[in-house]
Amino acid sequence: MSKLDYAAGQDHEEWLGRVVEEILEPDLEIVDAHHHLWIRDGAPYLFDELEADLTSGHRVVSTVFAECHSMYRASGPVAERSIGETEFVAGIAAMSASGQYSATRVCEAMFGNVDLTLGERVDSILEAHVGAAGGRFRGVRLSCGWDESEGVRRVADRPGVLLEDTTQAALGVLADKALSLDVWLYHPQLAEVAETAAAHPDLVIVLNHIGTPILGGPYKGRDDEVFRDWKNGIARVAEHDNVVMKLGAIPMRRAPDADRSKPPGSAEAADAWRPWIEACIEAFGAERCLFESNFPVQKNWTSYAVVWNAFKRIVAGASDADKRSLFAATAQRAYRLTV
Repeated sequence: MSKLDYAAGQDHEEWLGRVVEEILEPDLEIVDAHHHLWIRDGAPYLFDELEADLTSGHRVVSTVFAECHSMYRASGPVAERSIGETEFVAGIAAMSASGQYSATRVCEAMFGNVDLTLGERVDSILEAHVGAAGGRFRGVRLSCGWDESEGVRRVADRPGVLLEDTTQAALGVLADKALSLDVWLYHPQLAEVAETAAAHPDLVIVLNHIGTPILGGPYKGRDDEVFRDWKNGIARVAEHDNVVMKLGAIPMRRAPDADRSKPPGSAEAADAWRPWIEACIEAFGAERCLFESNFPVQKNWTSYAVVWNAFKRIVAGASDADKRSLFAATAQRAYRLTV
């Protein structure tokens, strides 16, 4: 996981601070639809660190916590240990709701981790998460990225987990409880999302990280081919109205002559991300797309203020209604948040 953990520390913060920008459209309401809280390798990204980012200039009114194997119970049945993360998030949300911090409703909603391969047996575990969350539990994330090449990091231990019978049975339980599914996988697996969406039309599915196109390993140097295959895959997924697309965690390749003594600014980031984001919005429509910071993972490369400035640059020409959808309204609908 080390590649995904942000480079915490004074030196990294100093590096990020070398790019300071005026906040674009500071009055635009934002729901950060995907962030984590954790301690990894002794490096914390907890409430204080998140608050520092939330108060860096953009108008973030609410956030959604994304499961990340944080603060699990150290003992008890293995299938129930992830309830500890939900209890932890409920505590953070209660701190925020006290009114003693920023105006942002931190962790207003969350999605957790439940072993969906348990099939219908997930029912009681889901009920425990719902009870522990204090009204904030909205669904489950399945991280099942897998590629046949050993040169690609395998998130799952086998291919096809999403389509296994037990997983599909668990998704039926999610739908019955009006809970959603966040799913993180790689672009060659997008057909699995389309098949699942067709099988569960009443299940809200949130596709994470634009479907994660793979640009490394055996796919390195094949960017045009990957973009074409990825675009065809998301078009197939977009045919299903119960799927929404999460915009963020996008590949960024800096020019060989880029000044690496400082991080990219929002103009450089926007140029790198624009083709991917515009293709998503074209396929799904703004009303089915939502932006995410993916912090602190994204903090490896850019500051919180720069990330949101880059998103705003990409959609600068969009209508006010589309901007409301992209930055807040779609997330509010998908995660049933306060409007």
